[in-house]
Amino acid sequence: MSDAASPESSPVAREEALLAEARSQGSAATLKAWVRLSGPGWLQSAITLGGGSLASALYLGVLTGTHFLWVQVFAMALGVIALGAISWVTLTTGENPFRTLREKVSPVLAWSWLVAVMMANIVWALPQFSLAAGVVEQNLLPEWKGNGLTVATCAIVLALALPVVLAYGRSSSGVRTVELILRALVGAVVLAFFGVVIAIASQGEGLSLGSVLGGLVPDLSLLAEPAPAYAADLAAARFPELWTGLIVRTQQEVLIAAAATAVGINMTFLMPCSLLRRGWNRGFRGLAVFDLATGLLIPFVLATGCVVLASADRFHGQADQALVTDIDAALAKGTYLERLDLAVAEGFAGDADGYARHTLKGAGFQALTYPQKQERVGLVMNLVSEPDRRLAAMLEKRDAGALARALEPLTGSAISHVVFGLGVLAMAVSTVIVLMLISGLAFAEAARQQPGGRAFRWGAFAAGLGALGPFVWTGDARAWLAVPTSNIGMMLLPLAYWSFVLLLNSRRVMGEQRPAGRARLLWNAALIPTALIVTFASGWTVWMKLGSLGLGLLGGLALAIVASLRR
Repeated sequence: MSDAASPESSPVAREEALLAEARSQGSAATLKAWVRLSGPGWLQSAITLGGGSLASALYLGVLTGTHFLWVQVFAMALGVIALGAISWVTLTTGENPFRTLREKVSPVLAWSWLVAVMMANIVWALPQFSLAAGVVEQNLLPEWKGNGLTVATCAIVLALALPVVLAYGRSSSGVRTVELILRALVGAVVLAFFGVVIAIASQGEGLSLGSVLGGLVPDLSLLAEPAPAYAADLAAARFPELWTGLIVRTQQEVLIAAAATAVGINMTFLMPCSLLRRGWNRGFRGLAVFDLATGLLIPFVLATGCVVLASADRFHGQADQALVTDIDAALAKGTYLERLDLAVAEGFAGDADGYARHTLKGAGFQALTYPQKQERVGLVMNLVSEPDRRLAAMLEKRDAGALARALEPLTGSAISHVVFGLGVLAMAVSTVIVLMLISGLAFAEAARQQPGGRAFRWGAFAAGLGALGPFVWTGDARAWLAVPTSNIGMMLLPLAYWSFVLLLNSRRVMGEQRPAGRARLLWNAALIPTALIVTFASGWTVWMKLGSLGLGLLGGLALAIVASLRR
């Protein structure tokens, strides 16, 4: 038998031999071997470090400065616990958890999980292409405009992603090559954002080490009161209670969203698939947990933490003065006008006619000509005090382009836009690759085919349709599509987490390899509180987005799952 066909020469056999030799040499050698063999965790990093993580990290910094820096660490730690548990189950049983759930727990739960994953990959690919196109236009090639640049960007991203995804499906060597490519992309993201923070720190102003370290300590007081940076303007505002309530609600939403969505439902499907594609078995369980900590937790915390720090330094407690004083700038920001309208409603409380004459929302305002809108906004800005206008402006979200422009005084225009732009572009490309990959794996599993076959390719192409996002799914259409999909994924996420609890503790599934004694106690002490936190966050999100209808759908799904439980 040739070496190519020999089991001893297979990649997993060589990895097993490497681990065995390392263990015989002690802890240091084992750690070194783990670092060398890690890979599936970096796939998780590549998907979670996408447009959503960038936007949420930016707004965390805008809204709360460094006070919520701990949220990213806490949220991803919960995700690592859940993914570690499902990795343990997968490597123990040697079977995809979807099949285990379908055949031994609940087919309704299994198929609900898979369908939500398939929908999420297709829909969440749309904004990644838009992010790539936006960063090329705003940061990397600002002198080039028009649809031609957008078409070229989306085509290049797709051309880069598709061969990588197909290589993953073809062979075990392709799996390892893709992991190395994604590790490089994630590293580029971390280095780009780390460079931004170094540029800020080199100025010797702004963020202090004390504020950074303090932000890593959970401060739940911000669930009930605004961050300190708003204090001066709140004291001078005409409507302090209005802004206090709005700031506190927004801070609550940001914290809950970050804790609930750090690990999306498609990531819970990817991790076991990537482990099985690697050919790992029970002997790799410790490595799998280590891989999640080093390949997912550390890069995610570093990258998002750097974005939070940069955003906090540039934007927290600072209002865009143009919004505060310039009528045309205010007219260009619909969210800012909505906040001014809240102040108008507060000022004309009980005076319906007065409010109708000055409101900045509704069909009446939209029907005005542009000069008439300018006049109306000018009147409102005179009615609303400057501190109130400043508070409304402080709550504006910023995008990657705004942060790059804000960094120009530190790094120069060209450097700030290129470095930050390349980091964001690496984010978008790596996320597109993994979304297409997960979509292919999900389609293959649904068709009961091996990765690399026809179903896998069709699944990858389905997520690749996200390249049409900047042209087809725009405005309200894209929002309509994303909202129900995100809500479905959020509803099912705690069900997935609780299924991991059941699988880990099931003798029927795990057999003699079910954790026992201290190991079982530790796993449950970590996993059950994680599932409870995600359940609370999910219920809160469903109630806020879908109300009683969402809770009713969730209850109906739970009943269907209970009815389908294997006896």
